[in-house]
Amino acid sequence: MMPIDVVIMAAGKGTRMKSKIPKVLHTLGAKPLLGHVIEAALGLLARKIVLITGHESDWVRQGAVSFFEQHLNTDSKGGLDGASNGASNGVSKAKLEFALQMPQLGTGHAVQQAAPLLDNGGLTLILSGDVPLTQVQTLKSLVQASVSCGSSNLTQTSKPGSPVCALSLLTLNTKNPFGYGRVIRDSKDSTKIIAIVEEKDATPEQKKITEVYTGVLVAATEDLRRWVNGLSNNNAQNEYYLTDVVKGAVADGVPVSALSIDEPLEVMGVNSPAQLAELERAYQLKQAHSLMQTGVRLKDPTRIDIRGALDCGPDVEIDVNCVFKGTVKVGSQVRIGPNCVIEHAVIEDGAVLEAYTHIEGESSLKPVRVGALAKVGPFARLRPGAVLGTDVHVGNFVEIKNSTLAAGAKANHLAYVGDAVLGERVNFGAGAITANYDGANKHQTVIEQDVHIGSNSVLVAPVKIGASGTVGAGSTITKDTPPGALTITRAKQTSIANWTRPVKEKK
Repeated sequence: MMPIDVVIMAAGKGTRMKSKIPKVLHTLGAKPLLGHVIEAALGLLARKIVLITGHESDWVRQGAVSFFEQHLNTDSKGGLDGASNGASNGVSKAKLEFALQMPQLGTGHAVQQAAPLLDNGGLTLILSGDVPLTQVQTLKSLVQASVSCGSSNLTQTSKPGSPVCALSLLTLNTKNPFGYGRVIRDSKDSTKIIAIVEEKDATPEQKKITEVYTGVLVAATEDLRRWVNGLSNNNAQNEYYLTDVVKGAVADGVPVSALSIDEPLEVMGVNSPAQLAELERAYQLKQAHSLMQTGVRLKDPTRIDIRGALDCGPDVEIDVNCVFKGTVKVGSQVRIGPNCVIEHAVIEDGAVLEAYTHIEGESSLKPVRVGALAKVGPFARLRPGAVLGTDVHVGNFVEIKNSTLAAGAKANHLAYVGDAVLGERVNFGAGAITANYDGANKHQTVIEQDVHIGSNSVLVAPVKIGASGTVGAGSTITKDTPPGALTITRAKQTSIANWTRPVKEKK
């Protein structure tokens, strides 16, 4: 493919969002709208991305840079298993630059601000920062249409050494074209596009046209720069329309091609909270159907939220109202109960997560790990650094943080395990805790294999409990214990006969 520069328009105020947050930084699937568009540009191996800002320019720039750097960093280091998760070869070389549009005098005016930053000898693709779900494959097909149509039709207008490409438009066939620019084709040859007419400038007859322009186009950079610099604002809105570049192409004898699609979700923009919510549900439902096509069994595909990347093995069952954040990898024959929230995690084969389990890994590179055949929940919480081995049981109202539980270890009820290492087959009793924080620093607790920790015990770190040892219920352990020993620190039980509780005085 020819070198591609991508221009993303993100200067609008988004008044109808009724929010101080710039429209393009509102989230879809827990990712900024603008982030989805940047990802698409990176998926095309763009050599340069030019972001046009305007309203809250500094805020938008900061958000774009943060997402851009985070995406490239994650992509270059790889996903949960250390392997690259995308097209990192070449993507890391992409550059992000900015153009400021102030005042905002239309889409054509916006591209005029970006034009000086575009490199010659390639193509320029125009995208919108509030249209998040255009697929990379669709954009590749659009670029290919530009190159193919240009190569077969354009010879006489090309300058020596310049790319031979058509102006290629992404269009949508829709039953409800209101608000979109209508695609005008030659009455004698319907394969030829001669203009795009905006809604406010269209005649009643033109408004009946159901093929509309989506705001996405690609052209040779030299041609596009020439056309946008020659735009006029002689129209109903006194703005410089980017769509008028079609007239420039026609005047220059450059063919205008179209890639027509029928999927509105790919080109649906966001202008209000209602539209954002509508797009969110459509986006989630599409992801749910993609999961089911791979064999995942969902109790209700309308009640799942995937706010990141979810990869499932065979025979996975997911109940209702589960939320997946970040990067989550689920092995085969895993069962996930209702109302679970899982973020940055690896769930190995045969594990069971009961209802209301909450897992919060630190990042895709530092996930929580749940071993094969492990059982977690209900109402359990696994925090960053939690690693559960094979057949580990973590029960109701148990919290695990920065701790490793070896195969067969159990903490079934009402416990806190923080900054600890639990050996194989350890039984951590109800109400027991590791006191890992001294008010200034965290310390580690080591519990060797086959230890039994009695209920309501407190292990004050740093401390080691020797293998096969037992801690009596209600004990507070402050020193290391020897292997095989029973250690008890509770006071001797005393009963006071005929004792009467105080009685509240009457006023």
